[in-house]
This record gives sequence, C-alpha cells and structure tokens, in this order.
Amino acid sequence: MAPSDKNEIYLSSSPHSLTPVTTRMIMLTVIGTLLPVAAWGVYLFGIPALVNLVAAVVSCVVFEALFRKLTRQDVRIGDFSAVITGLLLAMVITPVTPVWMTVLGSFFAIVVGKEFFGGLGANVFNPALVGRAFMFVSFAQPMTTWISPRTAGGQDALASASYADAITSATPLTYIKPVDGVVQSAAEIADKSGFFSSSEVYLSYFFGHRGGCIGESAIFLLVAAFLLLLITRVIDWRAPVAMVVTAVAVTFLAGIDPLLTLLSGGLVFGAVFMVTDYATSPVTPLGRIIFGAGCGLITGLIRVFGGFPEGVMFAILIMNALVPFLDRLIPRKYGKLPREKGGQV
Repeated sequence: MAPSDKNEIYLSSSPHSLTPVTTRMIMLTVIGTLLPVAAWGVYLFGIPALVNLVAAVVSCVVFEALFRKLTRQDVRIGDFSAVITGLLLAMVITPVTPVWMTVLGSFFAIVVGKEFFGGLGANVFNPALVGRAFMFVSFAQPMTTWISPRTAGGQDALASASYADAITSATPLTYIKPVDGVVQSAAEIADKSGFFSSSEVYLSYFFGHRGGCIGESAIFLLVAAFLLLLITRVIDWRAPVAMVVTAVAVTFLAGIDPLLTLLSGGLVFGAVFMVTDYATSPVTPLGRIIFGAGCGLITGLIRVFGGFPEGVMFAILIMNALVPFLDRLIPRKYGKLPREKGGQV
C-alpha cells in the first residue's frame, strides 16, 4: 500500500530552521519591487519595452512548465521564480530587442541556466544573466543597439533620436570610458549634450533620461527597491554594498567621476537584484562581502580596460562560478558555542 502524503518522511541535510516566510512570499516581494522599475522602463521606452517584458515573462513561465512536464517533474510555476527570471531578463536587454530573440533568450535562461542544473535553488549561475549572455554573444549588434527615452522633450545626453551602436555613442559608459588615458567629466558631457551644468547631467541619469537597458535606468526606483528589500530582510546588504563601493573605487582611481560610475550602466541594478540571488551567492557574511567586492572589481576593470563599456554581466557570472569555493573556504559552523575567556565553553 502506498503511503499517504501525510505519512511521508522528507529527509534533507542540516541545518534545519522553521520560519513563516515561504519561497512564494519572497518571490512576490521581489516581484513587487521589480514592477515599478519595469513600469518606469515602459514609460521611458514605450511599447517596445512593454512587449519585451511580456514576452520574456510568458516565455519563461511556459518553458519552465513544459520542461518540467516533459521530464515528469512537479510543475512549480506557482512559486513565481520563472516570473522573476523573465522580468530580470527583459530588464537587462535593450528596448528594441526583437521579440523572437527575447523568447530564445528566455528558453536558454530557464532550460539551460536553471532546469539543467536541477531547478530552483540548484542553479550555479544567475539564469537571467545566462540568458542575456547567450543573447549577447549570439546577437551582438541588436543587443548593443539603443534608443533615446521619451523624456524631457526627447532630450537625451548620449543617444540620438535614431538607433545608435553602444560601442560608439549610445551609452553614458562610452563617454566616461578612458580613451588614450583621458576621461570626460560631467561638465564636458553637459557641454556636448545641451545640458546647462554637471548637476543637470547627474539628475538626468538619476531619473533614467538616457539610453540603456529597460530596467537599469531608474536609479531612484532601484535605490527604493534596495531599501525595501533590506527592511523586509529579503536581501542582505553586504554583497550589493561591496560591489558598488569596489566598482566606484576602481573607476575613481582611473579618473572616472564616481557619480557617473553609479548612474551609468547596470551597476546599481546588478547590485540590487543580481548579486543578491540566494542560489548563486555565498551563504556566509564574509563570503558575501568577498563575492560583492569581486563583482565590483571585475566590473571596474572591464569598464576601464575592457573592449566593451559595461562589465556587470561578466563580473557576476564569473563570481557565480567561485561561490562554491567561497562557501568551502569560509564555512558557516552550526551548533558551535563561542569560546569564553579562559578556554571554557
């Protein structure tokens, strides 16, 4: 006689803890912080951004359900992890990415980046970044093509009203990247782009009035999301802060304006939503600091010396591969009492 569900015994490795917080609750909290960022991306870039957001989310949910059905596993779309993967993927691609590429990237993110490793919690690399990396190496030109946001009368410091390649002039990162050892200041960018002062450049970037990926521009919303996730204890502050501080320090040593480093590219988005992923980040406090600092270091080095203006995606994926080693080098010990003075426990 087959045992009933109530009599089944589930075994898992220690440690064990009891908490009223469920995976579903955590996922819904993250989705709640992502939606305003997504909405702002749609406001900035219009219908193309909305279409890509919907396509990525629907594709990720469908591909996860189909894969798990075909492999005779429980369909777990109710945990909303596929929804988050779709949102994250859509937010780190350009607004004008062809929809079929977004769908293909979603397939790669879910099936290859997540399910091939065992599903939720077992993946080594961030699934959304795996999907983006696949799209980036497969479709380099579409993935580095930007449009101006529909804000402030269409004024954009860096992207023209037509399509432009990111390596030439479409992203703030190109303007602050050292060329022959020379870095442009915010004042120089203001002169070339029609702004009145450096402060206006900073404010423009802070509110997303620049070319970029769908979700990376809304710095003010990303800061609010970070604070909310921190207050609700969904994320830990160590990895994000270590990443941002290290990236700013590295680029500052190269002569780059620290504020431009913060407000350009996907540094803040990656720090808030990517390095805080439970499955692909270390479990110990010190490990998270090292992990975040490594992400920031690689990001800064790529921005200063690399052939591409951005380095957040590569930095996080490289450090994802080192997480198992960080967990082994800096293990968390359970059930051990601190030793008192005099050698007594």
